[in-house]
Amino acid sequence: MMSEQVARADLPVELRLSGYGLILREWTEDDLPAMTKLFDDPDVAYWTPLVAPFDMTAARNHLRRVRRGRLAGERIHLAITTDGREAKGEVLLSRTGWEPGTGSLGYAIGAGHRGQRLAVRAVEVMTHFAQTVAGLSKVFLEIEKENEASERVARAAGFRLTDAPPRVVEEKGRTLSLFVWVR
Repeated sequence: MMSEQVARADLPVELRLSGYGLILREWTEDDLPAMTKLFDDPDVAYWTPLVAPFDMTAARNHLRRVRRGRLAGERIHLAITTDGREAKGEVLLSRTGWEPGTGSLGYAIGAGHRGQRLAVRAVEVMTHFAQTVAGLSKVFLEIEKENEASERVARAAGFRLTDAPPRVVEEKGRTLSLFVWVR
């Protein structure tokens, strides 16, 4: 269902969501320098699929992937801001690899912006969008057991750990066991 929603002509070309003191907005070309500052970080490199180093070339490639995913109706990546301008991180909603009517969220917060509950608030806003506008009945998070910060975000945003076995994937030379959380 989300694929249809994302691809619909009546969904705004520039999606903006707000709530909990945040404005989530589409990434633009103007954000490329900010992306490098946010995502060229050892923690982001370790816990996310984003490449390292995350330089201007990586930022341009990421923006192209973001736009392709949005046009294909597979993913929505939004910059996390408090003012509608300065990006402090990213939150994404993905339908890829999930049963119909469900999807998953991901997020990354720049090192200089951590400790402000940005991830929790962005997950809350995006979950509300996923369940009310995109019509998803369940929203998932996939978190490695050792990622205590993301586990805290999940709990604070009302997600609970499922008893599903972890999904094992190979990414950037690491074997990941991703535990599934649901809301």
